[in-house]
Amino acid sequence: MKEALFIGGTGTISMAITRLLAKKPGWHLTLLNRGSRTAELPEGVDVLSLDINDEAAVSRALQGKTFDTVCDFIGFIPAQVERDYRLFNGKTKQYIYISSASAYKKPVDDVYLTEGTTLANPYWEYSRNKIYCEEFLFKKYRDEGFPVTVIRPSHTYDNRAVPLGVHGNKGSYQVLKRMLEGKPVIVHGDGTSLWAMTYNEDFAIAFVGLMGNPHAVGEAFQITNDEILTWNQIYKTIADTLKVEFKPYYVSSAFLAEVGKQYNFEGGLVGDKANSYIFNNAKLKHAVPEFRPSIHFEEGIRRCIENIMSHPEFQVEDPEFDEWSDRVIEALEEAKKKI
Repeated sequence: MKEALFIGGTGTISMAITRLLAKKPGWHLTLLNRGSRTAELPEGVDVLSLDINDEAAVSRALQGKTFDTVCDFIGFIPAQVERDYRLFNGKTKQYIYISSASAYKKPVDDVYLTEGTTLANPYWEYSRNKIYCEEFLFKKYRDEGFPVTVIRPSHTYDNRAVPLGVHGNKGSYQVLKRMLEGKPVIVHGDGTSLWAMTYNEDFAIAFVGLMGNPHAVGEAFQITNDEILTWNQIYKTIADTLKVEFKPYYVSSAFLAEVGKQYNFEGGLVGDKANSYIFNNAKLKHAVPEFRPSIHFEEGIRRCIENIMSHPEFQVEDPEFDEWSDRVIEALEEAKKKI
């Protein structure tokens, strides 16, 4: 029986992996988790209710234990992966780190992205920290043989929140509410830039295929859907699923970054979603031949919206973002009249 340890394991990406691995013969999974969503865990998954940031307590709890794969889903800054290195060096055959496709160079030189694309993002500290984490881990691999595998997700979603480009700090439901009320919704740019949306169940197939995979150690892999969409297609699919008219209001990403600093559009848009990407998943498919993403965006959004509309706890309103959207649209309409 192979042993896996997930740090986190109940988030948007990781819960689908947890559920899939729990059904896979030959694996036993333990989550190191402070208790988030543990009631939803499948049978057979064990939980260590600890805070990974309490390094001494975690070290004591794991004393004498070894793992085939350890994965950190909640490592965002170099200090966290340095801690993981201290905890798991010599205790795991594979350490998987979740980085981000937002780490790829901005502005992009080439719309086609591979794992060899340069990493550099001057717009988003989150992405730069992911780069620093990768650099630390790959240096440990080169110098000491620390068995790292790096995963670079792009926009991965589940059935609890609709994935969007422009929304407030409380999530995307307020944009759905605006659509349902017949109000215009802000779309960055002119809606024609390209993007990939990946449903978490598809993502999980690729991820589990990389666990314990001899082709994965010392390598980076991007995991995305092969379906490429424009943002107009994304928003219209959402509106169609809600059975309402799509009323876009186009606003430049640079302008949104200036007037929406409280929403960090400089990082999320200028440093990521405003850029067109086409991901080349050839390397991943060579390592995991069974990865053939099958959940198209229309199907994923149908599942997502059905779930949100039947569960009030996911209908988190954001009146501040709603009012901000109205002010942006009103100001731009006034500017048109003055020119």
